[in-house]
Amino acid sequence: MREVAIVAFADVSYARSEDDEVELISGVIGRAMASSGITRKEIGFTISGSCDYLGGRPFSFVTALDAVGAWPPISESHVEMDGAWALYEAWVRLQHGDIDAALIYAFGRTSQGELGDVLATQLDPYYLAPLWPDAVSLAALQARAMIDAGICSEKEMAEVARARRRAAASRRDGPPAGDVAVDELLATPYVTAPLHSHDCAPNSDGAAAMVLVAGDRARQVCPRPAWIRGIDHRIEAHALGVRDLTRSTSTELAAKKAGAIGRSFDIAEIHAPYSHQDILISRALGLGADVAVNPSGGAFGANAYIVTGLARMGAAASRILDGTARSAVAHATSGPCMQQNLVCVLEGER
Repeated sequence: MREVAIVAFADVSYARSEDDEVELISGVIGRAMASSGITRKEIGFTISGSCDYLGGRPFSFVTALDAVGAWPPISESHVEMDGAWALYEAWVRLQHGDIDAALIYAFGRTSQGELGDVLATQLDPYYLAPLWPDAVSLAALQARAMIDAGICSEKEMAEVARARRRAAASRRDGPPAGDVAVDELLATPYVTAPLHSHDCAPNSDGAAAMVLVAGDRARQVCPRPAWIRGIDHRIEAHALGVRDLTRSTSTELAAKKAGAIGRSFDIAEIHAPYSHQDILISRALGLGADVAVNPSGGAFGANAYIVTGLARMGAAASRILDGTARSAVAHATSGPCMQQNLVCVLEGER
């Protein structure tokens, strides 16, 4: 396979953004391109991830292309999924060998509409969608199954949520957020049992952009490229009733295909919008206690729908780009109760 590396990444997150899509994307694309060492003319493929359902209008991603500039004509694609899957398509496109650089971006403005209504449209149209369950309730079913199976407890979930929120707070400018003890967290009311508010990543608006470069060109423009040594994604059955919600078999298979199983990593960036899912994916990846999991805070730092998975890839790559890590595994998810999962193995120069 052709060597492909992440050479630049930029993202932005807001509790609620007043910018439109073009304004939101322009800044992160400009920052990623400026730090990539690649000119706009060298970008041979551009691909985005977004959700027209969230925007409430068809082909909203076409309007967003104004942030990229579509003249002279460009080779462009789009996935109606998290930007991590756009990264996968860009990686495949670079394997063709006729271009050396690709631009990926993703954007999501959760504040535009009711995310719960949007996510309910992903469900099985015969049995689940007519019930209109919200994503938190479905996640709570999964958490309850894990607790009943003895995989985790509410206390362990609270400990994970507390650690991720502390990591996210430590990376923000300004005074650190007040730290809350686990017992205090457990004393708070349920959102949907067994999930408390601290177990659920807060929704946000945001965007992210990334530049991929192949082969020797990556070495020319970047002193420490984050090489993609393996990448794979898998999907499980649509119907929740035929899946084992206490185990992420698609993550296990994707990790095996990507070469992540049985390896040691400096860090792991996991896309887990709920605390129990952090535990579930850590088990699926076989992560040991020596691996720093979600030093960025993960989804608990910023959880913009469609962006969070790509941000996990970028956060892992950024640690290799700045020299603070030599190896990383990154994960992204999509669909109800983590139906679809992508795993990417990243390394610095050998």
